[in-house]
Amino acid sequence: MPRWKALPEELDPQVREFAEQLRRLVERSGLSVAAVADRTGYSKSSWERYLNGRLLPPRAAAEALAEATGTDVCHLSTMWELAERSWSRSELRHDATLDGMRVARARAALGEFGPPAERAVPREPGGYHADPIGPQQGRPEQIRSAALPPARVGQSPDVRSAAIPDDRRPRAHVALFLTGVLGALLVVAAALLLFGMDEGETGGQAGPGTSPSGSVVGLPAGVKCSGGDCAGKDPETMGCGGRHATTAGSATIGTSYLEVRYSKVCGAAWARITQAVPGDTLRVSAAAGGGVPARSEDGRVDRDADGYTRMVPVAGPERASACATLTTGRKGCTVPRAASAAG
Repeated sequence: MPRWKALPEELDPQVREFAEQLRRLVERSGLSVAAVADRTGYSKSSWERYLNGRLLPPRAAAEALAEATGTDVCHLSTMWELAERSWSRSELRHDATLDGMRVARARAALGEFGPPAERAVPREPGGYHADPIGPQQGRPEQIRSAALPPARVGQSPDVRSAAIPDDRRPRAHVALFLTGVLGALLVVAAALLLFGMDEGETGGQAGPGTSPSGSVVGLPAGVKCSGGDCAGKDPETMGCGGRHATTAGSATIGTSYLEVRYSKVCGAAWARITQAVPGDTLRVSAAAGGGVPARSEDGRVDRDADGYTRMVPVAGPERASACATLTTGRKGCTVPRAASAAG
């Protein structure tokens, strides 16, 4: 049986109950996390996050698990909906907290610059006003005259004095400048956060010849190899399993179930055994044909109750076969699915 990690203490009760239900389904089925990944089409690393409460699975993943374990899809979907609402509320609270922290940091950083120093200069005999621009040279009468707009014909000096901007206008300009800088900092922080999350989830930028999701151009989303490029590679990691694979042949050996799994999209096959024990070995073999050379790959059950081999390129499902040797000494090989049905 799988050994689960403790769920996070801060997990919402609805999400916790849903994660525990997923664990019970996996335990009851006797499948390992790798087998669950292969049968649902979602990676092993994703299922580890789902089952450990670090991420809420998509509805499609939960429904795929229900089908793989023979569980009522409707009931599990109802539990998923409740968990999804709780998860969304938790994310909103988390985002609000992060936004508050970013604003506080931005305000603290901007506070280091402070408003420009003000200097008192004569406004009129016996009085002064603050000059935020800088020192001016000359007598008080000259300074006052330079600060005044030109007088129109018939305009009295008192009217002209009323047009002098008070000391609040420069402060308003400073406030507008600081607001603009703060907004720019928040936009940059949000962009960095989004790019950081995308890179963390996908493991970095896609390389040449791949789509942003990591798929090879021209192949379905999530599929990363085809034909000879799949030789010796893990079917789960390359996205060839799950909905992209079918069982081309099978055999029952003792209490173990041996299969040849074939992916038309990837043009490759591999062997898989379930209800096995550590120490059981298996092999997949591909006959030469269709321009594809003969090849084989060996596998071993190291833990849990199942295991699978790496892939071999094949021209068609009929050219692949699998054999297994159990620790009890029993051996067996797969029979093609068509021949098994005919028999």
